This record gives sequence, C-alpha cells and structure tokens, in this order.
Amino acid sequence: MPTQSQRVTRWDLTGYDCEGQLILLVEIKSRRHTSPEWVAKFRRYILAHGVFPKVPYFLMVFTDKFYLWADEEARLDESEPNYVIDARPIFQPYFEKAGIKSDREISEESLELIFSSWFTNIIYSQELPNGADESQRWLIDSGLYAAIAGGSLQHEAGA
Repeated sequence: MPTQSQRVTRWDLTGYDCEGQLILLVEIKSRRHTSPEWVAKFRRYILAHGVFPKVPYFLMVFTDKFYLWADEEARLDESEPNYVIDARPIFQPYFEKAGIKSDREISEESLELIFSSWFTNIIYSQELPNGADESQRWLIDSGLYAAIAGGSLQHEAGA
C-alpha cells in the first residue's frame, strides 16, 4: 500500500494476459520527434514519481513512434528502450479512416482510441501478425504478442 507521500500512477492503458495477470503498462502522449534518450529520461521521471507495478512490458506511445521496454526486472533507471518502433505505418490506416492527416496534431484521447483499436485487434487476432510486415515484427521478437494474445486491454480511470 503506498504511503501518503507516494502518488499512485494511473496508466493510460493496462494490458493483461489471458489469465488476467497485469503484463503491460502503456503511456500515451501526442508528442512527435522524440529520441530514445529523451524517452528514457521521461520514463525514469514517471517511474520515480509514482508506484510502479512490476510488469514485463512498458510501452510509450507517441504519434510517430512506440518505445518498448521488455524488462522482467522493471528497472527504474534511465535505460533506453529495447525496441524503437516506427508507428507511422501502423497508425496510417487509422488516420486515413478518421480523416486525420499524419502531419497534424492529434489529441492524446484520439491517439489512445486509435492505439486501442489497433492493439485490441492484435490481442484478439486468430493468427500472428504477418511476419513479413516489419512494422509489427517487434511484437513477435519481444514476446509481447505471445504474452498478450487472448488477454485484454483496459482503459485506466483518471489516466
């Protein structure tokens, strides 16, 4: 139980495996042009100012990039992410359907909805994401797809 001096962090989204175990924390920001170094410092700041549940995956989602830490130890240092993913090929079909130009600003709420739609499709997919599609290869290589398949994605109240 956190002390009064600790703030319980609310994540934008949380992912659970098929047995209901928390395995993924997702933080979504509508910022662009971030670097792995900047994101590592930002992640360290977030984790230092809240209660961080021990989870194997931590994903930061930005308009143009995803940053994934696949770290069983849930380190609180400024380690750079294990995976830096170009989000543009993933988001582009959703932006097009919504009539959003990828070079325009998008609200965090809209980005969260778009990410949730895409990721929920991944969770409930009957087959692995296409191995030939490099934009989604990181899901397989990191083990995240195997961990989340058949699980769920939850929106956190008060995120």
